[in-house]
Amino acid sequence: MSVTLTSKGQVTIPKAVRSSLHLKTGDKLEFVLHQNSVEIIPISGSVRDLKGMVAKPDIGISLDEMDRVIREQTG
Repeated sequence: MSVTLTSKGQVTIPKAVRSSLHLKTGDKLEFVLHQNSVEIIPISGSVRDLKGMVAKPDIGISLDEMDRVIREQTG
């Protein structure tokens, strides 16, 4: 698939690419330069969208227990 560069340095991202990357109007893209190519990475969304992606670790110790150990080590 190819696109044409305008005199203003703009290109239209083909619909198939926009659909595949789930791009919509106003989304931001990052261009990463490689030796002979460019990688386009969508950077849309909020950091809040990341919530829940990683499970909270079960550390097996309560905050009260942590406080007790810290007091013992520093006191």
